[in-house]
Parts: sequence; C-alpha cells; structure tokens
Amino acid sequence: MGTFVAGTLNLAVAWWMLENIENICDTDVLDSSSPWTCPKYRVTFDASVIWGLIGPRRLFGPGGLYRNLVWLFLIGAFLPVPFWVLSKMFPEKKWIALINIPVISYGFAGMPPATPTNIASWLVTGTIFNYFVFRYRKRWWQKYNYVLSAALDAGTAFMGVLLFFAVQNSGKELKWWGTEVDHCPLASCPTAPGIVVKGCPVF
Repeated sequence: MGTFVAGTLNLAVAWWMLENIENICDTDVLDSSSPWTCPKYRVTFDASVIWGLIGPRRLFGPGGLYRNLVWLFLIGAFLPVPFWVLSKMFPEKKWIALINIPVISYGFAGMPPATPTNIASWLVTGTIFNYFVFRYRKRWWQKYNYVLSAALDAGTAFMGVLLFFAVQNSGKELKWWGTEVDHCPLASCPTAPGIVVKGCPVF
C-alpha cells in the first residue's frame, strides 16, 4: 500500500511540476540560483550520451581522458579480500567485519549530482547515529533509528513543499548560503585538456 501511494504521489507531483514550473531542468534559461536544475537526471542523461553516443572507447579506452578509471574494476574485485582476511586474523575486533566495501562503493554512486553541503550533512548525521548512538545507546538505536530515518526524509520533503509554496512560488527570491548550489565557483569548469572557458583554468 505504501509503495502504491508513494508511486502515485511521485508521478502526480512530477507531472504537476513539469506542467507548472517554467523552464524546469533547463539550466540554459534558469537563473543560477534556481533549485530546479534536476542534477540527478542530468547525470543520467550525461551517462546515456557517454555510453550511447560518444562510446566508452573514446573516454575509457587507450588514450582516453578517463582510461585509468578502468583499473577500479580490478581494485573493486580485490578490495574486500584484505578486510575479510583481517576479520579472520582478529576475530575480537568486531568492527573489521562491519566494513562492507560493496556497500561503501555503491554509496559513492549518489555523490556526482550532490553538492558538498549534501555530503557533509549525510556524513555527520550517519556518524552520530550509526556510530556513537549505536555504540553507546544501543537500545535507543534499536527502537528509534528507523523512525528517525523516515522522519528526516519526510521532514525534508515537507519542508521542500512548504518553502516552494511559501517563498519560491510567490516571486520572492530567498537568498542565503543554503540556496547557493555550490560554494565552489570553479565546480562547473571543464577538466578536459585544452578547453578554454572564460573564468576557468585551462588544463
């Protein structure tokens, strides 16, 4: 039932946004401080262009800009082995067995479209509740941590809707450090050698 309600509401909200928010996801037309830039979908679109149009050979093949990234497949295959060996050598160190390289690696998949603020808040919250609270207040963690996770997700969603209807949709612009997409002015600069863009360094 929860999946049905969530899926229906997500589709309805997405449909409404596409119909009612002018120039949504169009970064060429939108103001630089606009929150409607759709970073996750741009990453997905960029990936489809890379794999389907450009082709992986030009990026990851011999002479490609990202050719060294291919070694990460081999590293990823062998990286869990040392932690498994260490957990067998030191069975009294329970924390070693908790290091899960596939889960950690998959966590990086959500980082490309995220800003430094997103990553820092996720890191701080995760460390507090899944290390300190788990270690020193385990009964509280067992009883409330799942509810806390759902509450944080729901609070973010409700606050996003509230801010949209209270501020963003009223024509007033809300300016504070939290509305700046990234605090690095060079974050959108190209890193390919020889590309010249005004205000960006040339590699």
